[in-house]
Amino acid sequence: MSKTIFQRIIDREIPAKILHEDASCIVLHDIQPQAPVHLLIIPKNLLPRLSEATPAHQDILGHLLLVAGLIARQLNLSAGFRIVINNGPHACESVPHLHVHLLAQRQMTWPPG
Repeated sequence: MSKTIFQRIIDREIPAKILHEDASCIVLHDIQPQAPVHLLIIPKNLLPRLSEATPAHQDILGHLLLVAGLIARQLNLSAGFRIVINNGPHACESVPHLHVHLLAQRQMTWPPG
């Protein structure tokens, strides 16, 4: 199985605009932003999608959301932000490597499209 684009970014094989990195995850700007702020929070260890998570992934799943909150505070997104996790083709999952979208600085609609 070939590496996902996110694995290649994590391995520094291709460039990305990285905002944050720690031992467990990396945060980068989406190359096709859907909002003025559109970041991807990606675990460094491959988990293809949320539906494949097990209790062993509990720590990393929590960490991704804590990092989202940290980044939102750092960027002063006090007016609000949205967290999105796509799972599977009907949810527009484009990369089979779990990632959290953080979108902000525009009015979000409900229900989401």
